[in-house]
Order: sequence, then structure tokens, then C-alpha cells
Amino acid sequence: MASVNKVILMGNLTRDPEVRYTPKGTAVTDMGMAMNRTRMSEGGERIDETTFVDVTLWGRQAELAGQYLKKGNGVYIEGRLQLDSWDDKTTGQKRSKLKVVGEQMQFLPKAGGSGDGGGQRQSYQEPAQSAPAQQSAPPRGASPAPPADSYSNNQFDDGDDIPF
Repeated sequence: MASVNKVILMGNLTRDPEVRYTPKGTAVTDMGMAMNRTRMSEGGERIDETTFVDVTLWGRQAELAGQYLKKGNGVYIEGRLQLDSWDDKTTGQKRSKLKVVGEQMQFLPKAGGSGDGGGQRQSYQEPAQSAPAQQSAPPRGASPAPPADSYSNNQFDDGDDIPF
């Protein structure tokens, strides 16, 4: 049976990203995110709920997050869930924590548009490490470009008229 492990988050950082490096020199960053949700109670009252999630980024994404993101910044993350398990050294109990491993990140504009360049969205997607070489895909939401000769024998090719 097929399965999907995909997470999409958009929220604000709860703390500054912490960048560190593995012994082999790979950057890794842990950051906390908060996502807000507003709902109405049965009595018609507005209820605000906040969910806190830990996110781990690797490689160039980790370095960029550490360089440009600070507590309170908005960020969009696409990634996957990962369960970490370990033995607690103080109690000897088995512990576990569900976190998100980020695979794509976008910096979101700062609230208020203060003219400091925060209105520009920047994104970075970690290149696939184990995927075989493929032709580059069009950006999300874009249609692939037709082959160069696809219009030469087009049934609508009658000069200057555009067929729509």
C-alpha cells in the first residue's frame, strides 16, 4: 500500500534558529514554529489556538535560516514528519518526539510592510540527494513548455490570428 508523509506549515518562529554542524561539516538547524488558528465556540465566542512545532533543516537551507531568520519572522515550510526516539539519561525511560524535517522553505514578508525589503518572498528547496538526474520540471503552477516544433503544424496556424 502506498503512503504519503507530507507536511505544510506557515507560521512564525518562536526562537532564533540554532545552526550547528555535524562532524562531516553538514549544517543542521533546529527552529520552533507557532501556527495560529481561530475558531468559533458553540456559544459564538472566538477561540484562538496556537500549535507549536519543532522543525529541523539540513544543508544550505539550515545555513540560510540561521543567516536570515529571527524570532517572530514568518516562514513557510514543506517537509515530512519524523519520529525521534531515545533513552532519557536521567530517568532511564524511553522518550520520543514527533518533529518536521523541512525540505522546502520560503521566507514570508514581514507584517506591516515597513519598507525594509521584508515584502519580498525568498525561497529555497533542498536539492534531492538520492534522486537520479532528471529533466528540470517547470515551476509549480506552470505548464511545461511545448516542444519547439509543436506550433509548426498547428491546425490553428493561419497567420496573425490567435486562436482564442
